[in-house]
Amino acid sequence: MLRRWFFFLFLMVALAGCQWHSDSYDSSQDHVNINIQRYDRVESQYLSMADFAALQQLKTDFPLQTRNLIENVLQLGPVNDPEINTRWLIYFQDSTLQALIKDVNVQYHNLDDINRQFTMAFRRLSQMLPDLDIPSIYTQIGSLDQSIVVADSLLGISLDKYLGTDYPAYLRYGYSQRQRSMMTRDFIVPDGLGFYLLSCYPMPQPQDSTDISRQWHMSKIQYVVNRAMNRQVFHNDTIRQIEQYMKAHPQMPVDSLLRSLSWQRAD
Repeated sequence: MLRRWFFFLFLMVALAGCQWHSDSYDSSQDHVNINIQRYDRVESQYLSMADFAALQQLKTDFPLQTRNLIENVLQLGPVNDPEINTRWLIYFQDSTLQALIKDVNVQYHNLDDINRQFTMAFRRLSQMLPDLDIPSIYTQIGSLDQSIVVADSLLGISLDKYLGTDYPAYLRYGYSQRQRSMMTRDFIVPDGLGFYLLSCYPMPQPQDSTDISRQWHMSKIQYVVNRAMNRQVFHNDTIRQIEQYMKAHPQMPVDSLLRSLSWQRAD
């Protein structure tokens, strides 16, 4: 069940309470409005009640989301396997996963606050990165695997990874206190932004980089996420150096910062 933990978690730090006031708001981006698709609701209807109508809706209205969940997140096999629907249903009969479904339904009955946060964050990102495409965002229920999935202009959020620091299953399966501190509602939007930016500005390949250059690249992503959130979610010495560099070079486009894989420190 604990098959993967995204590689950049070791660079993440605890949520900071201070506010970020570096960017003024430009109303020209008011056309950006995020409305998260509740794939998880239809999914839970099928997985908890074996509702055939819900399964048909999953495959008709959300074919890419369903393929991505079954093949890439859960790794149950090809989505066109004749037995895949039964395999998927049986897999989720595990008592822990059934509890996840119920708890997600309770904690995330309403996502209005998440919609607002994504809307404002992507409006700020659109100011910083005018050519950035806005993904279609949806919520799903995984099996304590990937927190965020990015594919085919889709940004998927696994709500089962954001049930709170003291959620019993996280304690039972050995997540560290540092990991659990980021498995909260507050981290949904920053994580989503971070993974999406990483898909647009990928980490340097190991053969072309060092650990330090990859750390700098991740810190650049986190710096941009902080600006998009308008608060300091992530903070470390590297991010502070990037902030100082950008203050000293206010004309430098954020796109150039993220694409400059060779730049490693703010002089």
